[in-house]
Amino acid sequence: MAKKVPETQAPSGDAHLALARESLRDLLNDKRVPPPVRAALAEDYQQLQLLLEKIEHGHIHIAVFGRVSVGKSALLNALLGEIKFSTSPLHGETTRAAHARWQEYDAGGVFLIDTPGINEVAGEEREQLAHDVASRCDLVLFVVDGDITDTEIKALRQVKGAAQRLLLVLNKTDRYTPPERELLLKTLRERTEGLIHPQDIVTAAAQPAERIVIMVDAEGNETETRRRPEPDVTALRERIWDILKAEGKTMAALNAGLFAGRFSDRLTREVISVRRELAEKVVRNYCLAKGVAVALNPIPVADLLAAIATDAAMIVHLSRVYGLPISRSEAGSLLKTIFTQLVFLMGTVWTMHLAASALKGISLGLSTIVTAAAQGAVAWYGTYVVGKAAEQYFILGKSWGEGGPKRVVQDILDSLDRESLLAQAREDILSRLKPLL
Repeated sequence: MAKKVPETQAPSGDAHLALARESLRDLLNDKRVPPPVRAALAEDYQQLQLLLEKIEHGHIHIAVFGRVSVGKSALLNALLGEIKFSTSPLHGETTRAAHARWQEYDAGGVFLIDTPGINEVAGEEREQLAHDVASRCDLVLFVVDGDITDTEIKALRQVKGAAQRLLLVLNKTDRYTPPERELLLKTLRERTEGLIHPQDIVTAAAQPAERIVIMVDAEGNETETRRRPEPDVTALRERIWDILKAEGKTMAALNAGLFAGRFSDRLTREVISVRRELAEKVVRNYCLAKGVAVALNPIPVADLLAAIATDAAMIVHLSRVYGLPISRSEAGSLLKTIFTQLVFLMGTVWTMHLAASALKGISLGLSTIVTAAAQGAVAWYGTYVVGKAAEQYFILGKSWGEGGPKRVVQDILDSLDRESLLAQAREDILSRLKPLL
């Protein structure tokens, strides 16, 4: 008969689940996420949907984790009371996560999940798979079959960081005498102090070794046969039940919250990445447009006025990229702030710009093209710095941060390879000018 979670323990758990559902739905239905970001995180969104469905159906997922041949699959089979997972003696038999419904508990609302061994060939891929499963499960059973190794301790720490709840299971205890078993448990408690609570270290004999049994018939004839004792997972089963009774719904909600938090962080990083890529394209397009326009402008010095208008338009465009639209008036104020810093930090650039502009007015032929390209390159570079400064302002939520605009502009200037950018700008502008002149 399936054990049921007492109704008296439901209210707080239900409240936590309701909050988790709301959080997951908000992430799934957020219309502000750009389509390219949704496409890049398609697999994560799918997992988010599955997690929401899991919570809505009240399911609990329990994953088994450990080295090859510690008896993970056999342990799950023993809990299920039937063979659902392969227990082949061949290493690496479990190559991907598999699951089965545990009918014995809560009308089948609990699923047991098997994972590949953490020390297998192609270990990085399989460890990542196991980590992913652990991070999405509500309870992890970390299985060992003797004294825990340094490799297992390292893996245990990794799983502890990914899993909400963890049990350490000493399997194959039928191989040890009672004194040996107690000594092993004492050692495990000492080596996992601070990682695992002592009551969360339990024993099991999922697939005891066969024993020789002597059968004696009525006439006294002896017959030797081999029998495998029944699995002993009583301590593990009872500990799992205790945890699910006390923490089941809250545990599922907390795990969903952790996953949602990790997803939200990754989503934020992806949104920023996509916006940065788009912003870079926007800035470079305006740089080229401004550089060519300045180079072609036949009126000396006056091309600076067009340059200012171009920079203001670029700032308005960037504000939309970052979802913080501003007016042209606001863009003008922001541009003025940036220009003020550039006067102090990059005055020589504007001097070069003015000199090149004046020179262009008295130059002829090829020298005019070269001079125009040089002036356009300076304008290109100036717009690039303005664009990067404005972009940082929007990244910080329309703020200059603690260091103010001067620090932002200075950091940008320090990070740029000016000569390389100017050379690239001249080349791009010349390629556009020659067909026109």
